[in-house]
Amino acid sequence: MLSRRTLALVALVLLALSASIARAPAAAPAPTELRIGYQKSVAALLIAKDRGDLEKRLARDSTTVTWVEFQSGPPLIEALHAGAIDFGYTGDTPPIYAQAAGVDFVYVASIPQPGSSSAILVRNSSGIARPGDLRGKKIALVKGSSAHAVLVRVLERAHVGWNEITPVYLQPADAGAALRAGNVDAWSIWDPFYAVAQRYPDVHVLTDARGVAPSNAFFLATRDYATRYPATIDAVIDETRQAWHWAESHQADVARVLADATGVDLATERIVAARSNYEVLRMTPQVVAQQQSIADTFLRLSLLPQAVNVAADVWKPAAATASLSPSRR
Repeated sequence: MLSRRTLALVALVLLALSASIARAPAAAPAPTELRIGYQKSVAALLIAKDRGDLEKRLARDSTTVTWVEFQSGPPLIEALHAGAIDFGYTGDTPPIYAQAAGVDFVYVASIPQPGSSSAILVRNSSGIARPGDLRGKKIALVKGSSAHAVLVRVLERAHVGWNEITPVYLQPADAGAALRAGNVDAWSIWDPFYAVAQRYPDVHVLTDARGVAPSNAFFLATRDYATRYPATIDAVIDETRQAWHWAESHQADVARVLADATGVDLATERIVAARSNYEVLRMTPQVVAQQQSIADTFLRLSLLPQAVNVAADVWKPAAATASLSPSRR
């Protein structure tokens, strides 16, 4: 039999636990909406959008999904900063510029980019035969995009200073027109614009990014949304991972979805699908280190206004889930 002293202690412990439970914040209700920023040239989210499984999953909690289209990563980041979207997907460089600008977001997952879907294209008549020949040339690119990082790495490997070229900051459609018209000598770009431009007359690939600028693309969320609704963020990543894993063995469907979205011919989009990477990974230390290396390079070249700490903005959900693993399932 328990002594009176022991019973009194047990009662005090139970009282303290009851008070703690009463003070604990209630779990946040599911959001009414998830606004996803996507690029119609990027297949991972397009496939998830086409399949519709995410909408069905979130509808169980009365959460609707709204898809918002962007031409490239930098304007998507601006929308994230303005609170116009909750979640989005970009290449490696837009988040770095966003961190330097104080945008309050978190990295939530990544897709490795081995470099086969990004390249620098040059005019045959430009006299550019190797990366070192880019010195003194006009090169089109989207400022703050993944193509920016590719160009920086290619120039560094060729011992060409950033101040030795003339960057011409253009969105992809304008950059392609400038290359064809001879207003620029080269163009740093990603698929499907890369695949389309390969068919231009008087244009050839100087180098792709394989072995030169391996990096990652990223799924991003506003910090507030990810903190308040971690289950929703986990759901969109999980559904995208499943859709993207399915896409690897259904590349004809990937090409069809891309062609329907972009207006690019099916044959070109088949090339894009064939050289895509179909992994979705958590934010591993290796991914963080690769992203930090790009940020450090941009800072050294005075392309960033201040240093950034990539690891400080990696999403750390309070309760880890098992929906993603470092390798495909």
